[in-house]
Amino acid sequence: MNDLHAIAVFCGSSAGNDPVYREAAQDLAYQMVKKDIRLVYGGGNIGLMGTMADTMLATGGEVYGVIPAFLKEKEVAHNQLTQLFIVDTMHTRKYKIFDLCDGVIALPGGFGTLDELFEMITWAQLGLHQFPIALLNTKGYYDHLTKQIDHMVSEGFIKPIFRTMLLIESDPGKLLQAMAAYEAPGAEKWIRPDQA
Repeated sequence: MNDLHAIAVFCGSSAGNDPVYREAAQDLAYQMVKKDIRLVYGGGNIGLMGTMADTMLATGGEVYGVIPAFLKEKEVAHNQLTQLFIVDTMHTRKYKIFDLCDGVIALPGGFGTLDELFEMITWAQLGLHQFPIALLNTKGYYDHLTKQIDHMVSEGFIKPIFRTMLLIESDPGKLLQAMAAYEAPGAEKWIRPDQA
């Protein structure tokens, strides 16, 4: 069992075209507050990022944001967070988010969300961490992506054991339960990226 204290949530700086995405983000935020899990995210106050942060804060949750200085204005940094970290680069941002969390969830989003998700799962595959990584598959948003990943497995580019590292649920409560029960595939040596 994983004792989850802080989950990194990667998601869009847009809210999407269907209100269901915003509602799912709010539901996840409620569930995290109920379980006393801190939100760690990209630090913005727009799109699904803003929805997650605002909902967490309004219901008594803790929210840590991490944003590069050059994006402070573009993504409109949230100024009411529990703590906001200003960093120098996107790479530093991803590592700082990693350093502050013990689990990852990707909500619907664009290229940036996928970049962050796949970097975290690649680090898990390399044995650099062993915390749970999950997709909140609202309205089947990630169905095509999961089919592509399954195709990569069937074609021999991803080992089946590594496919088990990606948890997928459409219900936020069930997703958090799956993350708490997650056991990482065995690895000879687990090291953090700064120790590699």
